[in-house]
Amino acid sequence: MGELKKWRDEKWVRIGTDGSIKGACGTSENKKNPDRCLPLAKANSMTKAERAATAKKKKKSGRTKQFVSNTKAGKVTSRYA
Repeated sequence: MGELKKWRDEKWVRIGTDGSIKGACGTSENKKNPDRCLPLAKANSMTKAERAATAKKKKKSGRTKQFVSNTKAGKVTSRYA
């Protein structure tokens, strides 16, 4: 199976700045500065504080940058892909 198909079949979720899982990725109301999205398996493997840290980093830099890298704990590796 191709990597793109594997990626499309994952369940991606939105992470709020409080560290909670807010729903499906792509459903953010703020389209100019959307929430961080992660695969559900990766989000569940992180603590609430780790999820909050990566979401806050995205919100802080997302106003000026198109792409904002994850925190070290939030990096998605092939283990979750």
